[in-house]
Amino acid sequence: MTTELRRLRNYIGGEFKDAADGRTTEVVNPATGEAYATAPLSGQADVDAAMAAAAAAFPAWRDTTPSERQKALLKIADAFEARADELVAAESENTGKPLGLTASEELPPMVDQIRFFAGAARLLEGRSAGEYMEGMTSIVRREPVGVCAQVAPWNYPMMMAVWKFAPAIAAGNTVVLKPSDTTPASTVLMAEIIDSVLPKGVFNVICGDRETGKAMVEHSTPAMASITGSVRAGMQVAESASKDVKRVHLELGGKAPVVVFQDADIAKAVEDIAVAGYFNAGQDCTAATRVLVHESIHDEFVSALAKAASDTKTGQPDDEDVLYGPLNNPNQLKQVAGFIERLPAHAKVEAGGHQVGEKGFFYAPTVVSGLKQDDEIIQNEVFGPVITVQSFTDEAQALEYANGVEFALASSVWTKDHGRAMRMSKNLDFGCVWINTHIPLVAEMPHGGFKKSGYGKDLSAYGFEDYTRIKHVMTSLDG
Repeated sequence: MTTELRRLRNYIGGEFKDAADGRTTEVVNPATGEAYATAPLSGQADVDAAMAAAAAAFPAWRDTTPSERQKALLKIADAFEARADELVAAESENTGKPLGLTASEELPPMVDQIRFFAGAARLLEGRSAGEYMEGMTSIVRREPVGVCAQVAPWNYPMMMAVWKFAPAIAAGNTVVLKPSDTTPASTVLMAEIIDSVLPKGVFNVICGDRETGKAMVEHSTPAMASITGSVRAGMQVAESASKDVKRVHLELGGKAPVVVFQDADIAKAVEDIAVAGYFNAGQDCTAATRVLVHESIHDEFVSALAKAASDTKTGQPDDEDVLYGPLNNPNQLKQVAGFIERLPAHAKVEAGGHQVGEKGFFYAPTVVSGLKQDDEIIQNEVFGPVITVQSFTDEAQALEYANGVEFALASSVWTKDHGRAMRMSKNLDFGCVWINTHIPLVAEMPHGGFKKSGYGKDLSAYGFEDYTRIKHVMTSLDG
């Protein structure tokens, strides 16, 4: 018996449409390895149509008042909350994530973030008007940039979509958003919910692959391109956008150092780091997956972390005891397994290191010790449930190892010494430093990195301002 696949469609100019040429791709549930839907494989004609719809809607949306944009976003937040079960189910099917954790740990922050940007719409600040030249008054206008081409990743499809569209729309821009080709279902459902709130063309969704995203970024209409993804993808976007000097917003890879000093509460550190390293199968740019431990507590810490890993469970979305689900796709499973298969002889797998089950793309919670700073698994992002552990001798070496990678998104320091915590937070070259915790995010605070982790901020007033441009207006007082 053949099960009919659900049919997902693009959302362009307020209408749901197939790809212009009829092409589709199958969408696979990573918890089962089986296809459950088809999605459009959008081409140039679809990109053209979406950009035209966004461009046509922009003047009217730009001219709405901040209070009108706030009301719209608050309605969207309320609607998402009212249909939370549907969104969670779609996201779980998208990703294989546990249903309970998605409902408790992802949906509420998403709704809160939309409400934050609804409020931010009315709080744009700038210099006060003043006379900086005799007989002249200067004012500064903050305006929306225009049409925004946005590409979201597959690790948090719903939440990253919110991080994209909410600040852009709050600032008065219009949006063409592309979800990952492996996780379009929840974004298409979002479009269905948003349809009753926003004017046609303000928010558009097109499904597709890398070529679709490339066509979006290279299109002449958008004033801004925003992507959350790999460093390779970010470099390609920056290069493509440079050809017509588009504004670019990049949130790319990470390799977060977790620096544990000898005075840290080992039990608490192990418990929190295991959760922050394995949550979402480690498919998080801020995941606590590169641990640096003082040599005096190294063996004790590794033993405790290996025990925590063995106590951590992965499995099907409806299993209430699991911390995380599968890796997103077979290529990601192959990538994670490859890092373990290529480990150098001096490395030791303390826990895990293998695929789990024969169905789906599950990988065991893994701990690897005995590593050196120049090892592949230390320098490159694994993006899986693998925590590495290195030993350091003193604060200077800890800082050298922590900063000694090409990524610079997030980090954490575990110590009871306030002065040491402040020194480390000053000298760690990362966009976020947590102290005695790892991974909490709030809508009011910025998220974004340095170096090859990209530039621009998500969340916060800083993320909101990224979707605006500044104009100086000077007028003569003589009339």
